[in-house]
Amino acid sequence: MRQKYTDADLLKAWEQTAPSTGRCAQLLGVSKQPMILRLRRLGVAPSGPGPQTTEQSYDRWIARSGKIAMHLEDGIAIVFSDAHYWPGLISTAHRALLKFIKDLQPKLIVCNGDAVDGSTISRYPRIGWDNKPNVKDELGAVGERLGEVEAAAGRAALVWPLGNHDARFETHLAAQAPQYEGIRGFSLKDHFPAWKPCWGLWLNDDCVIKHRWKGGIHAVRNNTLSAGRTMVTGHLHSLKVTPYSDYNGDRWGVDTGTLADPGGPQFEDYLEANPTDWRSGFVVLTCHKGKLIDPEMVRVRKDAEVVFRGQVISV
Repeated sequence: MRQKYTDADLLKAWEQTAPSTGRCAQLLGVSKQPMILRLRRLGVAPSGPGPQTTEQSYDRWIARSGKIAMHLEDGIAIVFSDAHYWPGLISTAHRALLKFIKDLQPKLIVCNGDAVDGSTISRYPRIGWDNKPNVKDELGAVGERLGEVEAAAGRAALVWPLGNHDARFETHLAAQAPQYEGIRGFSLKDHFPAWKPCWGLWLNDDCVIKHRWKGGIHAVRNNTLSAGRTMVTGHLHSLKVTPYSDYNGDRWGVDTGTLADPGGPQFEDYLEANPTDWRSGFVVLTCHKGKLIDPEMVRVRKDAEVVFRGQVISV
C-alpha cells in the first residue's frame, strides 16, 4: 500500500472517481478508511452512501464545512476583495481587474469577500443624515460589476469566500424573517449563481484563500505563521505581501487590498476624514507544477493608472 500522498494527489484522484471512495482508494493504492477521513478534513467527501451529482456534493461541502479544495497545476489565479460595490461607481482597480483577466487569462478568479457593502443592514447605527443605497440598489451594482468579471472570465472557475459584509444579507434576514428560510432569493448565492460560495478555498497543498482570520497590523504574517501555509486574506484593505521562511521552506502572508477607492462614499462617514493605511488593487497568484510561486500585486497608483511588475499601466 502507498503510504504518502499529497492533498493534490487525493483531490485529483477524487475528481476522477467520485462518488466511489473505493475506486479512489484503489487508484491511489491506499487504505480506504484513512483516505475517507482525509477527504472529510478537506471538506470534499460525501457524507452518506449512494451516488451524488457534483452539485449535490458541493452543496453538502458548504453545509458541513464551508470549505472548497481545488488543484491548479500550472496557471494563474486572480484574487480581489473588499470591492464594496456602490451604485454608479466603477473604481480604477475594477477596470484594471477586467483588463488583467483578459490579458492573463487566469484559470481561477476569487472574489475574496465583501463584494457587498450592506450599509443599510449593518449592525452599526446610521451616522447623521447619511444617504446610503438600499439593498436592491446595492445588489444591482454588485450584479452589474460581477457580471463584467464573468463576461471577461472565459472558462475560469469563479469562487466567492464570503466576507463579514456579505454575511450581513442573510444575517439580517435570519434575524428579522426566520420563517422565510429556504425560500429562493433569501440567500446571497441565489443572486449570483455563477459564483461558488464558501468560507475558504484550499488551493493545492500550500495555500488557503479566505476573507479574514487574524487582525492587527501584523495580521498577514501571523496568518501564515499560524497556518503553516500561505494565507491570502482581505478585510484589512492593506494590499501587501509578507514572506515567511522556516524549515518547511517559503510561504507568504497576503492581503488583497480593496477593489474600491479608499476615499469612496462607502467609507467617508465612518472614517471621519481620518487617514488610512489602505491601498486599492488586487493580487495575482501563479502556480507552477502544483506549487505557488511569489504572489504579485497590482496596485492603483492614481486614477486610471496601476503598477504591476515595475510598469505603470493605464486602465
